[in-house]
Amino acid sequence: MSREPQIAVTVVRRFDASPERVFDAWFDPVTLGRWLFATKTGEVVRVEVDPRVGGSFVIVDRRDGEDVAHTGAYLEIDRPRRLVFDFWVDKLPDHPSRVSVDIVPLPAGCELTLTQEFSAEMAEYKERSKAGWGKLLDALAATLA
Repeated sequence: MSREPQIAVTVVRRFDASPERVFDAWFDPVTLGRWLFATKTGEVVRVEVDPRVGGSFVIVDRRDGEDVAHTGAYLEIDRPRRLVFDFWVDKLPDHPSRVSVDIVPLPAGCELTLTQEFSAEMAEYKERSKAGWGKLLDALAATLA
């Protein structure tokens, strides 16, 4: 990912689940297909995960008969504390972003902080991205409940 001027969105969620369960939900293909990039109007038709630094993931969501691929390349995996990956959508392949997921244990459950950094030229997506991650993390909480 280039190091041009960046903007960032941050979303914080608390989970009743352990840090390990929340972290592992980012790597299990069956679990991923239930929440990550799954939409009410779409259908996840493919999930591939190579869960290692240098590995990648692809999640394909079919919306109105059209496939949308969400792809990531893992940069840092520190179970159960931190996950960092470069991320892009096939419709905008020249505009990758970087996503960092930090998880801290709480007396009951954990708190997850997700930060997405992208180029300033993608600023129009900032609020949409923040809202989208919020919905996805809500779906993760429901999946883990």
